[in-house]
Amino acid sequence: MSLYSTQRLHAFRMIVTGGGTGGHTYPALTTVNTLQARLAETGTAPELLWVGVADGLEAKIAVRNEIPFKAVTTGKVRRSFKPRDLARNFVDLFRIPLGIIQAALTVARVRPSVVFSTGGFVSVPIGLAAALFRVPLVMHEQTLSLGLANRLLARVATRVLLSHEASLEHLPARARSRAVVTGNPIRPAVLNGNPEKGIAAYGLDPSLPLILVTGGATGARQINQMLTGALPRLLEHCQIVHQCGSHGLDEMRQVAAGLPEWMAHRYRVVDFIHDELPDLLAAAAVVVARSGAGTVAELTALGKASVLVPYPYSAGDEQRVTARHLAEAGAAATLDGEQANPENLYAVLGGLLSDPYRRNQMAQAAAAHGRPDAGARVVTEILSTAAAG
Repeated sequence: MSLYSTQRLHAFRMIVTGGGTGGHTYPALTTVNTLQARLAETGTAPELLWVGVADGLEAKIAVRNEIPFKAVTTGKVRRSFKPRDLARNFVDLFRIPLGIIQAALTVARVRPSVVFSTGGFVSVPIGLAAALFRVPLVMHEQTLSLGLANRLLARVATRVLLSHEASLEHLPARARSRAVVTGNPIRPAVLNGNPEKGIAAYGLDPSLPLILVTGGATGARQINQMLTGALPRLLEHCQIVHQCGSHGLDEMRQVAAGLPEWMAHRYRVVDFIHDELPDLLAAAAVVVARSGAGTVAELTALGKASVLVPYPYSAGDEQRVTARHLAEAGAAATLDGEQANPENLYAVLGGLLSDPYRRNQMAQAAAAHGRPDAGARVVTEILSTAAAG
């Protein structure tokens, strides 16, 4: 019997780690919420501790959701030869051992049933500490190609959870037998949008197709510029809700003010879409967006036709890889590099709007890649791994 077996008989304790970006943080939060709901059905609740960095997004999310949080020191390996990044890598070489010591002390004190990691450099110290103390480690990878932290942790993880079948070939050979494709957990609210509410919230015309354009929470100047050049022609055929980000809001409002009066009401621009997002996603005929892991998980789970504009500087070029993978399967259109211009945006969207059959085929192909039950699958793997501990 291991050091932690007797503890598991009395309480289910889980350390959660991962963060740095929303792509790592929000799947972890969705998993925690799903786990809490699953155990609530049995009249119990998990004892949770989220471990990350003090100034990271994960700290804010944990506090906001009343999840106990522990900060550890950690470092990041930057894959750049710029003098500034090389200097920061040198400093972080001394921070990483300190973080591992802090993580080891945390694991020894908490004695968790399982550690769940969603990646990012913040996950490495706790993941290694779990392996050191032989605590079951379940890691989850959101992207198609593994991030640097998860490539390291995959070698010691008890269970490796993937969002895509194609990710298997990116795993170390010895880790593939421990891999399970679960999908990427997404918020349940996204799956329960009401299209009528989305149309009503923005005073839209229910008889016109809706295009939802988003560059993410902070917006994307590239997408804003593409849309500006195509906007008047597009609005002859549809209506658009555009999340442009706070930095682009004034500029896009000026664009809106220059539209002919008869089409101005067809364009709604906001810096950020809040609780209405699930309803707008449900109402949209086509979505224009970046190809980040969370966005792609939501679009495929919903079975949405989309035009993906990958962020050209994503780590490991992951957004291009994902967009290309979906485009080759007919599950999305993609505009990248020199192709990402107003003329091509108008051509692709115009083609989808004028051809409902093609749009439906793309939506069906997207749905074939979607896993709306990913959160439940991840929780099942966490519980079974802990039980086998």
